Order: sequence, then structure tokens, then C-alpha cells
Amino acid sequence: MSEGLLLVGASGLAREILAAGVSGVTGILDDDARRHGTEVAGVRVLGGLDLAGRRDDRLLVCVGPSRGRRSVVDRLARSGVADDRYATFIAPSARIGATSTVGRGSIVLDGVVVTADAHIGRHVVVMPGCVITHDDVLEDFTTLAAGVALGGGVRVGEAAYIGMNASVRQGLAVGADATIGMGAAVVTDVPADKTWAGVPAREMGDRA
Repeated sequence: MSEGLLLVGASGLAREILAAGVSGVTGILDDDARRHGTEVAGVRVLGGLDLAGRRDDRLLVCVGPSRGRRSVVDRLARSGVADDRYATFIAPSARIGATSTVGRGSIVLDGVVVTADAHIGRHVVVMPGCVITHDDVLEDFTTLAAGVALGGGVRVGEAAYIGMNASVRQGLAVGADATIGMGAAVVTDVPADKTWAGVPAREMGDRA
């Protein structure tokens, strides 16, 4: 397999990864034909996602929204892209505890701290300044926006999104495809597919 790396998505997330010092990038893939031939932070947009199947570079999906990232990975799988094609990027300034793990395709940006026995799944994005503490589990395709803090033993379900500077009390579960609003303080379990916000966080539209 080539040692080159293709970023999938000409996005703000791609620019953040480039700024964080990712190495070996050979190009960017994006289905927006208007971007083809342009550059993102000095890296050329080579063409659409169909090129992934015709090259052997490693891939890193730089799509910010959790569900969008999952959709892209599913599409690439249907086109024959194997799981071992995906790279993992951990910024040099991130601290990952020796007993914690980061799955294939995941992105961990600057200033993130992961302590003991945490598990970060596949294609997870952890934005700058997040704190992930002991025994936390981030299932595949989850997204933590900048400054999120998770107490110990938190489980975040597949493709959930936790907004900037939100915090989750220890031992709680955030359901799959749930959304937690910016600055929320989560003090009880959040069901799947729901949007919660506020201090303390409640389901949107719930005035109780």
C-alpha cells in the first residue's frame, strides 16, 4: 500500500488536520466539482470520491458531521474500500494514556487529553481541548466538538454529536445519533436520536 494519504472532504476539518501537522498528504478528494483543481492549505483537490477506489493511498475522512462521515465510509465500503485503507491521526500535542485505544480512521486534534482505559472507536473526531477520562467509550463515528469534557465511565453511542464546551457527568450514556448542544451540562442519560441542550440539559422543547 502507498505511504501517501488522501483526505476525503475539502473541509474545515481537513484544514485543521493539515495545520496540526499531518504528514504524507498527497491530495484531497471531494465530490464538489467546483473544487477540483483548487487547493486547500496548499494541497490539491484531485477529484471526486470515486478516485479512492483507483488509488492505493491511505484515507482519512474529514467530514465533520457524524452522520455525514458515516455515510461517506459506508459509500466507500460499497465501492470496495477495505477498512485497512484508513489511517488514524493523533495530533502531536494530544496526550493518549498508555491503556487507552484509538480506532482506525479516527482524528484526535491538538490539546486533547485521554486518560486511563478509555476506548475511542472507528472514524471518531475529537476536536481541540477535549478531556476524555477513565473508562469512557466513544462508539464509531461520534464527534466531540472543541472543549468537551467527559466524566469517567461515560458511553457515547454511535454517530452522536456533543457540542462545544459541553460536559457529561460520570457514568452516563449518550444514545446513538443523539445531539448535545453547545455548553450543555448533561446530568442524566440522553436517549438515542434526541437533541438535548441547556444547564442542566433537557430535551429540546421540554420546558419542565
